Amino acid sequence: MTILCVRFQLPPTDEAALPELLGLLEEFTPVVEALPPDGALADLRGAERYFGRTAVELASVIRVRALARYGVDCVIGAGPGPMLARMALRDARPGVTCAVSPDAAAEFLAGKPVGALPGVGSATARTLCAYGLDTLGRVAGAPPATLQRLLGARAGRELHEKANGVDRGRVVPNAVSRSLATERPFDRDELDPGRHRRALLSAAEEIGARLRAVDKVCRVLTLTVRYADRSATTRTRTLPEPTAHTPALTRAAYGMYEALGLQRARVRAVVLRAEALGPAEEASHQLTFDPVDERVRRIEEVADRARARFGPRAVIPGALAA
Repeated sequence: MTILCVRFQLPPTDEAALPELLGLLEEFTPVVEALPPDGALADLRGAERYFGRTAVELASVIRVRALARYGVDCVIGAGPGPMLARMALRDARPGVTCAVSPDAAAEFLAGKPVGALPGVGSATARTLCAYGLDTLGRVAGAPPATLQRLLGARAGRELHEKANGVDRGRVVPNAVSRSLATERPFDRDELDPGRHRRALLSAAEEIGARLRAVDKVCRVLTLTVRYADRSATTRTRTLPEPTAHTPALTRAAYGMYEALGLQRARVRAVVLRAEALGPAEEASHQLTFDPVDERVRRIEEVADRARARFGPRAVIPGALAA
C-alpha cells in the first residue's frame, strides 16, 4: 500500500488553500499529483523506506499536520496503485484511513457495482449490465475473450485486469493551476432547476468580471454541485478557446450542469472554478462577425468600468445575458 488518495475537506470559501496542502504532501514525497478542486494522489514508495513507516502510518501524520497547520481534516484511501487508492477513498471516513492491500484487492472489488471502477462510464456500465456483468466480481470471473468482444480488445483486457485488482496506473506529478472560484449557496436545499441555473449565471458573471479585472483568461472551467447529504459532484470542461467572456463561461457552466441529469436533487450550493489561467494579451479569439456577440463584449467593457467605479452592485446580475 504505497499510494495515498487524499481529499481535503476544504470549506467552500477556502478552496484556494489546495496548493499549500499539496506542499504538505511534498514534505513526504515529490511524487504528488493534484486532483483539483480538493484532492491529490501521493506515491509514498520512497517515503516508506526513508521514514521507516508504512503508508498508513504516514497518512496519520499527514492528517494531524493538515489539522494543526491549516485546520483542515482529510479523508484518505491507501492502495498499491492509484486506482485502488481512489476506490479506497470512497470507503474512508475522517480519522480512519481505508487501506486495500494487494492480497485483498480482488475481494475488496468483488461486491462493488461495475460503474464504481474509475474509467467505466455510464455507456460501458449499461453494456456490461445488459449481459449480467453488473458487479466487478462477475467481471473478474468472466472470460477475457467475452469482455473483449463486448468492449474491444484493449478495453476488455484492461477492464478484466482492473476487476481482478491489477492496478498498472502511476502517479504523475503536476502542479495545480492558479484558479479563481466562487460559490453560490442556497438559503435552503434547493430543488428548482431554474434557481440552480440562475445561481450558475451569477457565478459565471462574477468569474468573468474577476478574470477581466486582472487581465486573465481561463482555459478550463470546473463545476462542483454540493448536495444536502454533504456529497458533491464535480465536472470539468476544457473550453474551445481561453476566455473571460461571460456568455462563453455561462454556456460551459450550463452544459456541465445539464450533463449531470439531476432530477429533484436537493442542492445546497454550486461552486464554479476557472482554471488554467493565462494572460489575456496572449490569448487568441476566433472572430465570429456576429454583431450580437460584439455588442455584448462592448457592454461587458462598460459594465466592468461601472463595477470598477461604483462597486460590484453597480451591474444587475444577469444583465449581460439578456
